[in-house]
Amino acid sequence: MLETPEKIQELQKKLYQKAKQEKEYRFYLLYDKVYRMDILNHAYKLVRANKGAAGIDGETFESIEEMEGRTQGYLEDLAKKLRLKEYKASPVRRVYIPKPDGSKRPLGIPTIKDRVVQMAVKIIIGPIFEADFQENSYGFRPKRDAHHAMDDVSLQLRSGKTQVIDADISKYFDTIPHDKLLKLVAKRIVDKNILKLIRMWLKAPVVEENNGKKKYKGNDRGTPQGGVISPLLANIYLNVLDTIWKMKKVQERLEARLIRYADDFVVLCSGNTERILKGIKIVLNNLELSLNDAKTKVVCARREDFNFLGFTIGVKRSVRTGREFPLIRPSKKSLKHIKGEVKSLTGRTNLAIPTEVVIRKVNEAVRGWVGYFRYGSCSRYMSQMKRYLEERVQIYLRHKHRKARRFMSYPYHYLYENLNLYKIPTSAPYKLTAKADGRR
Repeated sequence: MLETPEKIQELQKKLYQKAKQEKEYRFYLLYDKVYRMDILNHAYKLVRANKGAAGIDGETFESIEEMEGRTQGYLEDLAKKLRLKEYKASPVRRVYIPKPDGSKRPLGIPTIKDRVVQMAVKIIIGPIFEADFQENSYGFRPKRDAHHAMDDVSLQLRSGKTQVIDADISKYFDTIPHDKLLKLVAKRIVDKNILKLIRMWLKAPVVEENNGKKKYKGNDRGTPQGGVISPLLANIYLNVLDTIWKMKKVQERLEARLIRYADDFVVLCSGNTERILKGIKIVLNNLELSLNDAKTKVVCARREDFNFLGFTIGVKRSVRTGREFPLIRPSKKSLKHIKGEVKSLTGRTNLAIPTEVVIRKVNEAVRGWVGYFRYGSCSRYMSQMKRYLEERVQIYLRHKHRKARRFMSYPYHYLYENLNLYKIPTSAPYKLTAKADGRR
């Protein structure tokens, strides 16, 4: 994790405190900070750490950095274009990522140049909007993550809110209306040059490549998934729902807790589900958004599991104590996805690749999955994934050395000590609250 330079931290702190103290204050002198070299340098490092594919211009981090000192010159040139207001956003390259259900998710990939400038703007305006966000929102915010959201879910289930509205917004990132989004941004930002940058990114044409031919499409709605600034803009837009929820005191009046992570949200309540769902639909309709009726459902967590942020959740009764507790574990879909990725990496098509490269890629994928899903009642699933990983690597090695070492076995200590395979921890990181319900 890259540490933010102290000078940038100080700037962010001042912007946050000003926004927190004065709810109606609108910021008007921000653009000159976008092309500050310390901010552009940090923005580049953050974008570099996120990796990501090349945009429509084909430029990669390697091509930028291939000559000594080129990165600094690249950023100085970018700063000059911003200062002279000569910067123009490039079209966004669209690719489609396969989903477990067979459908495809569109992903927009801006150029590295655009991602760096978006990150610079995010560094500056992020703290301003962070001051306005509600505490029930957990996605893409500093010092908050999916585990905090799951802690909240667990707390609500323990308090008896077992009626769950499992909501799904139809094509959220693709349908956000630009005019309404920009009006919400302008409630805090009146610097016309910052607003111009955001409008430029929103309106950037989308380019799809098919059989070597490029097809350009106009763009009047949505913010591309894959854009650095998109998660912040998505949070700004749905903060309307969070704010109305708080202003109307829905949680206090109807005992209904809204828990949101970007465009994914659930409502945990004691009843009144139809009334609450109707209110949500009214707010979303005013935002020109809609729920996917086929995927939105109301369940009783005592009788039926629900999925949220890749986890499967339900209220079960402890065999040992007889008391109810929230059972949270990785979903079948998440297990299927990581197993598919491991199988692909250790498949026959990769036999010609050096073993250390394959192991490194496998480790990266599995370590990321474990970091996310090692939560709640995950021991059984971590053990299952550990066995699967060991089996797949052993199969890979047997296939790779089938001629020279056909009958050789590969014991576990060889996998971990010689190949440095990532060893999946099989114990669940129980919180203190877990001790109270008799699961330990």
